[in-house]
Amino acid sequence: MARVILATSLPTFRHVRTTMARRGSWNPRAFLAVASRPFQASSHQEASVACENSTEAVKQGANEAMKVGGNMKDKAANTTEHVAEKTKEMANKVSETAQDVTGKSKQKVQDAWGLAKETAQTAKDTVVGKAGETKESIKEIAETVQRSMNTKN
Repeated sequence: MARVILATSLPTFRHVRTTMARRGSWNPRAFLAVASRPFQASSHQEASVACENSTEAVKQGANEAMKVGGNMKDKAANTTEHVAEKTKEMANKVSETAQDVTGKSKQKVQDAWGLAKETAQTAKDTVVGKAGETKESIKEIAETVQRSMNTKN
């Protein structure tokens, strides 16, 4: 402990150090008049100040962590809202697309049904027309055969 007292009191008493440098020999009595500084009280005060400083640093760190946590919470909430909005938009687009495809499919089926009805009607008309023509043709042939039979007799 004497060394610590000596080291801390030398800078305050510069004339002692210069005296030692001039004489070249060390005299322990030159330091007896120096009142030692209370080392423990100083350490206690320094420890108290250091404790207060570290407490403030911890508080500041905790506040910064709370701010960062709050910012992360806000960002997460904003991201969640954004994802929900995008999901709703995509669901609406899918619904619209499904309705559009359904409408187009319905129209195609109706067009195909109409075409099938028209084709059937055309086929019916053709068959009935051909049948009528065939009937007339058969009548004519029958009359021709009857005439030729009558003329032979």
